[in-house]
Amino acid sequence: MRKNPLSRAASVLIALITLVVGLTASPTAATAAKRVHSATDLVAAMQPGWNLGNTLDAFPDETSWGNPLATKALFQKIRSEGFRSVRIPVTWTDHQSGTAPYTIDATWMNRVKEVVDLALASDLYVLINVHHDSWQWISKMPANHDEVVARFNASWTQIAAAFRDAPHKVLFESVNEPQFDNATDEEKMTLLAELNRSFHGIVRGSGGRNADRILVLPTVHTSADQKYLDSLYNEISALNDKNLAATIHFYGYWPFSVNIAGVTTFNEETQQELIGYFDRAALTFASRGIPVIVGEYGLLSFDVDWNAVQQGEKLKFFEMLGYQARAKKLTTMWWDNGQHLNRQTLGEWKDPGLFAQIKSSFTTRSGTTSSDSIFLPKSGAIEAQSLTLNKNGTYFRGLWHGASRLHPGRDYTVSGDKLTFTAAALTRLAGDRSHGVNATIEARFSSGIPWKIYVISYDTPVLSNATGTTESLAIPTRFNGDRVATMEAKYADGTNALPHDWTSYKEYGRSYSPSYENNSIRLLKELVSQMRENTPLTLTFHFWSGAKVTYQVTRSGDTVTGTTS
Repeated sequence: MRKNPLSRAASVLIALITLVVGLTASPTAATAAKRVHSATDLVAAMQPGWNLGNTLDAFPDETSWGNPLATKALFQKIRSEGFRSVRIPVTWTDHQSGTAPYTIDATWMNRVKEVVDLALASDLYVLINVHHDSWQWISKMPANHDEVVARFNASWTQIAAAFRDAPHKVLFESVNEPQFDNATDEEKMTLLAELNRSFHGIVRGSGGRNADRILVLPTVHTSADQKYLDSLYNEISALNDKNLAATIHFYGYWPFSVNIAGVTTFNEETQQELIGYFDRAALTFASRGIPVIVGEYGLLSFDVDWNAVQQGEKLKFFEMLGYQARAKKLTTMWWDNGQHLNRQTLGEWKDPGLFAQIKSSFTTRSGTTSSDSIFLPKSGAIEAQSLTLNKNGTYFRGLWHGASRLHPGRDYTVSGDKLTFTAAALTRLAGDRSHGVNATIEARFSSGIPWKIYVISYDTPVLSNATGTTESLAIPTRFNGDRVATMEAKYADGTNALPHDWTSYKEYGRSYSPSYENNSIRLLKELVSQMRENTPLTLTFHFWSGAKVTYQVTRSGDTVTGTTS
């Protein structure tokens, strides 16, 4: 039987009207219909990310830790540099009543919303969280369970309500670096699972766009130890929610990250720590359809002494980190608490070379060499020197000194991965052989950032006698073009000095700190205040040229004396 075409048109019109009315009546459904990204796609779209550290997470106020107020200009700068997302850590403690009902101050909540809106207006995805509260009061959960849970729940109830209608480009992270005082690993995982489940239930139950907003759940300590990864995976599986992501943090192999125990280079152990860390996260989550956000990454020494990790070794670390993140499909968010971008001027990055390497690593690989320095004696014959090429999947194009290309054969040779500078070329590049860098060579590869190689003339450094206190001792030092790599501290009986007496090699920036501008090496309170009374301590300074210089210090009461040995 043939249907009346007018009836069919009327039916279609009615159906369309019904659909429109239905979507209008249900904002959540309308929003869901517009969403075309899975959690994996959305998190991938956030790569690369940046942290607005030491700002809304500072206490008691936003500017208390030395950074200016966050502005739209700041976020526009971040977006213009290629970042697609920003993690905005938020500490709520000082803006919340300490007793039930744990009310968050309206002015603070409005400021957090304002900063989020500024980031959104700059076309950035945004991740907000509960940050330093993790150690201020959440860590007390083992001894004060009910109060901590009540406060946590009250916090997220208010945050979820405030951001109920925020775009899906806003993500929530339950808690930063969760930790629990005096608890076993099993207890920590159980407590965190309880908080994550509570967070999930509160946010999902608050409706609006929170019904399917991406929620980010951390491991204990945001660590990629397998037991913590497995615990979080089981949690996420039990929640049966496709809009969840996992988060971990990565600050590298600890001895390398702070320069302790003699780990001064991006050696095999340091590389395998990085590779294994990202592999475990990818296999546990990403390979099973759960996206992973590396919510913070960097080097721990940035908080102590910028020079603790040598520049070339630092660049190798970030080059490989970016590659591994891409290979494993992990989204990374660089930790910047004011260390990297000059937020006062929004001008240059404080280390443009570091930023260039990190930015390049988001899309490609860069070649490097075994060292970024060639040390030449200030006097005497100069001999040929070799470095190992780390091509990292690129091919080597050659060497340049400024605008001039060095000549293969005459200036250098390449045999496999062995790059050898001829004696004649090094003699020419050393110029008058004054102490320090006399030439900067660029090794260029088929992709990525050119690798700088510094030609340096040096003499063995000379230390002089000094007197100080258990607060510090400044050793007058003629560095003679050289730089400190690490320092050992041992007593005559063979035992190691405190702190960290499990190793003779002390931590750069905490036990000692070279000052090339002031021609001195300072021994710091953490070392000199713990020295044995009237017992000579022998220090051995290791320099990047390979030179070693010994020095002896003795403590008598509050006085510390140093002598050449």
